[in-house]
Amino acid sequence: MTAPTPLPFTPPPAARAYRLRTARGDFAVVDHPVAPGAEPLGVALLLPGFTGSKEDFHLLHEPLAARGYRTVAVDGRGQFESDGPADDETAYLRGELARDVLAQAEALAPAPDAGPLHLLGHSLGGQIARAAVLIDHCPFRSLTLVASGPAQISVSQQQRVKLLHDALAVLSMAEVWEAIQAMGPPEEVGGPARGLGGRDHLRRRWLGHKRAQLVATGRQLCTEPDRVDELAGVPLPYHVLSGERDETWPVPLLDDMAVRLDARRTVVAGAEHSPNVDQPLATAEAVADFWDATA
Repeated sequence: MTAPTPLPFTPPPAARAYRLRTARGDFAVVDHPVAPGAEPLGVALLLPGFTGSKEDFHLLHEPLAARGYRTVAVDGRGQFESDGPADDETAYLRGELARDVLAQAEALAPAPDAGPLHLLGHSLGGQIARAAVLIDHCPFRSLTLVASGPAQISVSQQQRVKLLHDALAVLSMAEVWEAIQAMGPPEEVGGPARGLGGRDHLRRRWLGHKRAQLVATGRQLCTEPDRVDELAGVPLPYHVLSGERDETWPVPLLDDMAVRLDARRTVVAGAEHSPNVDQPLATAEAVADFWDATA
């Protein structure tokens, strides 16, 4: 069987990689402008999941640019190319990460003719985005939750995260990477995120993560309370998007969350926990349709 071609780890040609300066520090971002000739309709801040990075959105930038949206994908504090303390887990508490997002939003505040700012979070990034909106929703026109559920992750994924934590307590990041590779293809929760780039790229990304960030956010994924009713009280349009199969938060759980939020619901055929990687064109179309509808 022919091995699948690795997806691109480098940004699209029109994108710019740089460090976004905010009141809470600098964050590595990939910033893609609106496509030439397209009417600017808005700006989107994209937050990656556990063990992921800004590169997870590479395949969304161009189709969203063609629809009139500037997209800014960010490495959160302690993720890949954004700095953070290696050993201080308190720096990665949910409230701290949420305030980082609000600082990023302030730094990106679009000009009136650029359209509103939309927020999108994948998996862990969705729960961080939710926490940010619960602190202050005013910077955002909408919130899209991609494969991100109402509370803690499934029991099977909690077990994977516990194995990761146990390994991080006694092994170096490099040793944990080799151990996970020896076990077979990694899952996205409880191991290095799959899919983007070749093995060397993914190893470099894994080694860029801060140990304390992985431990703290992994623990949060296993203990996150259900805050959907709180979120439903915030006057924003919501979009719950997922693949047709998800082992991290079962699809019926996401269906129910969408009902509780009175949210638009999209199930992307042929996708699992990362629709943005598995089916990027369909995902981009669904996201842009939702943003258009909030205008």
